[in-house]
Amino acid sequence: MDRIRGTVRDLRRDTRSALLWSLYFNQPRTRLELSEATGLSQASVSNVVREMIDEGIAVEAGSIDSDGGRPRVLLEMNPDYGYVIGVDIGETRVQVGLFDLAMRERATADYRLHPCQHDVGVVVEGVQKGLSDVLADSGVAPAAVLGVGVGVPGIVEQGPEALVHGQTFGWDAVPLERLLRAATASYIGTELPLQFENCAKTMGQAELWFGAGQGARNAAVVLVGSGVGASLISGGSIYRGATSSAGEWGHTTIVVGGRVCRCGARGCLEAYVGAEAILDRYGQPAPDGDEESALAALIDAAGSSSLAAAILDETAGYLGAGIASLINLLNPERVIVGGWAGQLLGGRMLPAIIDAARRHALRHPFAETTIELGLLGPEAMTLGAATLPVERFLNGALHGARARAAVGQPA
Repeated sequence: MDRIRGTVRDLRRDTRSALLWSLYFNQPRTRLELSEATGLSQASVSNVVREMIDEGIAVEAGSIDSDGGRPRVLLEMNPDYGYVIGVDIGETRVQVGLFDLAMRERATADYRLHPCQHDVGVVVEGVQKGLSDVLADSGVAPAAVLGVGVGVPGIVEQGPEALVHGQTFGWDAVPLERLLRAATASYIGTELPLQFENCAKTMGQAELWFGAGQGARNAAVVLVGSGVGASLISGGSIYRGATSSAGEWGHTTIVVGGRVCRCGARGCLEAYVGAEAILDRYGQPAPDGDEESALAALIDAAGSSSLAAAILDETAGYLGAGIASLINLLNPERVIVGGWAGQLLGGRMLPAIIDAARRHALRHPFAETTIELGLLGPEAMTLGAATLPVERFLNGALHGARARAAVGQPA
């Protein structure tokens, strides 16, 4: 009997999840359109939609005429049903954004980090401060938060507790979840639901859902910042590999025996096209660790400085060659260039990057691939992290009082 009850409960959750996914990305929709899109019977759709309206997840949003019958009611997700928070732990800053379910940003916080100093305690306190600030600024109660997604510059070992392996940060199996839940000298630990993922993958999911990757089944979203990474999209989903470390494109070798990379190896792509490496080759490290301003100044100087122009030309060549390797290996339909440095570099020299990729890629797969800039800009990082709890919600996860009631605990 328990097995039968479990099967029925699983079936209802799957039905609900199918409707949530369909409505979330294609709203407004009628019940008939939801039935046609999901393959579910109209009776099943009506029953689950009624529950979603009663719970406040969905709302009626007007009607449209039908062919000779009664008008059909349009349905939308209720953007204020719950809220999600995205945290991006970057090389140069900690960014935190709070969004409603329409992914409209309701509050944001931004704390600069020195690119060479990533002490775990400093980062943890920055995240805790950011969470506190966006809740206070938005007026959203913690109970209304569906979850917090955290993007990190490293490999996330998913297990009983999330451990972060950030080799370029000097992080080795850092128990980031446990640390964020513990009190620090200035902040209490958070009790909000937490999920962790590599920041290149979260940015890739943002572009896949809302940006330049929409509709793509096979793509590569490359992140160029202080360091370099990639999100590999296969069959419409992010490919993570056996232990979730797929996408460390920045640590593929582009010059055998070349420059020393921050990971300790020689000749990595990151040692040539990451912002830190570009500025080092230029011979002008960022003042006060402000790599973003320093890279923008280098790009501006290229019109009058032969050295700056040569560094950028060389960077375009390396970046194009790295993209060509992705094209030859993965055969993506799109390569999307993102990250703060990727946006700066691509904004000036995307044609040169594309030309370098053409010279190094096989002709046929290159002809079938487009190379373009990401559409989401700086918001891609926190927005991408915030998609983690949204994805969990669309898959049917409960939260707060509903989750406790589902397992028989007091609400």
